[in-house]
Amino acid sequence: MSESVEARLSQHGYTLPQAPEAIGFYIPVLRTGNLVVTSGQLPAVGKEVMFKGKVGTEVTEEHAFHAARMCALNALAQIKACLGSLDAVTRIVRVEGFVQSADGFSRQPQVINGASELLVQAFGELGKHTRIAVGVNELPLNATVELVIWAEAADKVSSGSA
Repeated sequence: MSESVEARLSQHGYTLPQAPEAIGFYIPVLRTGNLVVTSGQLPAVGKEVMFKGKVGTEVTEEHAFHAARMCALNALAQIKACLGSLDAVTRIVRVEGFVQSADGFSRQPQVINGASELLVQAFGELGKHTRIAVGVNELPLNATVELVIWAEAADKVSSGSA
């Protein structure tokens, strides 16, 4: 894959946002060794949550699918802020998706597919990942979806010569 991850995202109509600021006492992304893990990302632009409410009553499944994509873009922005470039990602390892669900709504996997599909569009085969898609009663700030991404990164480049 010689084309950059951001170029592939652009071809699919997506622009990477600025990495959202933490809304609590935590860090939004952490690298440990070659593993990069985001904190939970909401479908937000700046500090405004764009999709609020429970899927199955207040929010349609289609809108929740788009909320999951927005969460994935915010998570990728966090990963880029940590690594300097999404091209340093060697594999998307895991997606953890939480869907604020009305009683009886059980299509959380279809909602989180919004994020999963975007990751494959961005990274190709390396974007395929393990995943959970969980229905929950409430999410922070009444967000419809919250998403965590685990990625593997290339070794850090040494400043010295070998």
